[in-house]
Amino acid sequence: MATHSTLLGEAVAGYLDGLDVHEPAPMRQLAAVSDELPEAEMRSSPALGRFLAMIVQISGAKQCFEIGTFTGYSALWVADALPKDGHVTAFDVSEDWPAIGRPFWQQAGVAEKITLHVGPAADTIRAHLDDPASRVSAGQFDFGFIDADKQSYPIYYELGMELLRPGGVMLFDNALRHGRVADPNDQDHAVAATRRVNDTAHGDDRVDAVLLPLCDGVLMVRKR
Repeated sequence: MATHSTLLGEAVAGYLDGLDVHEPAPMRQLAAVSDELPEAEMRSSPALGRFLAMIVQISGAKQCFEIGTFTGYSALWVADALPKDGHVTAFDVSEDWPAIGRPFWQQAGVAEKITLHVGPAADTIRAHLDDPASRVSAGQFDFGFIDADKQSYPIYYELGMELLRPGGVMLFDNALRHGRVADPNDQDHAVAATRRVNDTAHGDDRVDAVLLPLCDGVLMVRKR
């Protein structure tokens, strides 16, 4: 978890950290529980949660997907921002982490808006896309958030493009990898895959793209 841009100076970072992002009680409580886990760094920050919610509200999104749910903190922000007939289709490799978030989804009154599919995300999504009877279909989604294993970001990019409708938006978290993407000599698998997606999006004539220095970097892609 990065609470501010990895590129900011200490003073500006401290200023941003001191701002109140109006984190509702269920989000705040789920964050506290998540932060007790060894994998706490996988949780999104309140600032990013608020940003996701605002994008959903501004765009009027109703059908959303999420790849990499962890304890469901970001899914909670998105579901809470959706209208009554909105829905989040979430994909995670484990049932254990999202189970931690379910009571807080219930508390916020959005549990019925979230459907979790457990298993390797790429395989699960492909299986749904190949199944005519599935409720997950190509071109169905208005919005997507990807925050899963970085090595698979290039795969998730193409799957996200298939899931999104024209005009739909998807966001990739950790697009800066703490600034490591700027070092061409850093060929760590996760860093290289993240850099590849950043480059792909900015050279892809199917989309409009921008990389924002929010938290650890957020790549925003709009399908044309």
